[in-house]
Amino acid sequence: MKLRDRLQDLLHHGFHRIGQIEILHGSSLPAHLPPSVAFLLHHQDDNDLDSLEVFHDPNAARQISTFADDGEYRFTKGQTNLRSGWAMHLSHLDDLLLALEGFYPAGFTLWAAKQNGTLEVQNLRDKLDRQTGMYRFARGISNPGAQALIQRVCGPAHQCAKKILWQLDATTPLDDSEASRFNGIASGLSEPHAIPLYCREACNHFVAECRKASKKEFDDKQAAASNTWTPPSASAYLAAPLIHFTKGISSSSSKPPPKRP
Repeated sequence: MKLRDRLQDLLHHGFHRIGQIEILHGSSLPAHLPPSVAFLLHHQDDNDLDSLEVFHDPNAARQISTFADDGEYRFTKGQTNLRSGWAMHLSHLDDLLLALEGFYPAGFTLWAAKQNGTLEVQNLRDKLDRQTGMYRFARGISNPGAQALIQRVCGPAHQCAKKILWQLDATTPLDDSEASRFNGIASGLSEPHAIPLYCREACNHFVAECRKASKKEFDDKQAAASNTWTPPSASAYLAAPLIHFTKGISSSSSKPPPKRP
């Protein structure tokens, strides 16, 4: 089934939310809109639709989703800080698909692939082993360090709206935590009314944090190693010259006396 056909079927079964975006269509559209508007997209927290800035181009989704309300750059589109105050009026299903791609790149595509059983997932170690340049140091992070980092960086508590599908490696699942349990639907709705956003591999932000954590682990080990070195006692220092002196006497006395001419 093509993506547009799957989207049409999903809408028919009640789909209206992805990430922080509410999708109005059919009977849920405001009555005063012109007939040319088939879909209206807006931030889930905006209730007064008449006061919003209106966009008609689905490509504007990339512009809308670049910065948060406070002007902060959104380093990943899966963050839960999508700015509000806008509405998008669209006329065609293809425009809707294009807009969703702009707001959440590959979000709908990954969901469809997961439904088809064709979604490929890359585990963390495989991702880190591919890193080059300064990011190659991310490979050194320990498993406990990676597990702790996931709980500090991922999940809705840290503004990530995606469900993690990857493990540390093929035999090491993620520790149980809010981040590992999160289902990818930040709104609390259930499928098919909302569809989850998936994280099929660690994002670049997480890789950068792995590098920092790996360096800290290395520095901590170096500091611990230096703290475990114990200098010799004073008596050992005083005894050292005597030992060398007696060795010298012993070695010299063991030599045969010189022959008389």
